[in-house]
Amino acid sequence: MALAVVERDLRAACVVQPIVREELDFDDEPLVVLYEADGSGVGVSVPEGAAAAEQVASLAEQVKDWAVEALAAQLLPATWPECPDHPASHPLDASVAGGVAVWSCPRSRRVVAPVGALGESGAPGVGRRGVSS
Repeated sequence: MALAVVERDLRAACVVQPIVREELDFDDEPLVVLYEADGSGVGVSVPEGAAAAEQVASLAEQVKDWAVEALAAQLLPATWPECPDHPASHPLDASVAGGVAVWSCPRSRRVVAPVGALGESGAPGVGRRGVSS
């Protein structure tokens, strides 16, 4: 569920898209892995016992790290989701505000959009060069 929310932001606002697979880790526990087209991948997980918004924010940060690495590997600007207040400077941070997972500017702490709402009407289409909403 949390990954579906974050994937909406990737689809709406990022030029790289992961290949998502559910696998088993070394202890035969379920694991979600985000793969790049070159076959490299990274496992992502949510903190057990955390509130839903904290799970979404944690996963959003992990997916952000994957996206930044995937963008850099393709020699693209490695800033996703790009802060609309400081273009070509830094990505937004995922955190929880008012019980909701949100993307915010790490400098000003201004909330830009709820996680899962990038590219929706009224939310900026950040991180995809030449595309805005």
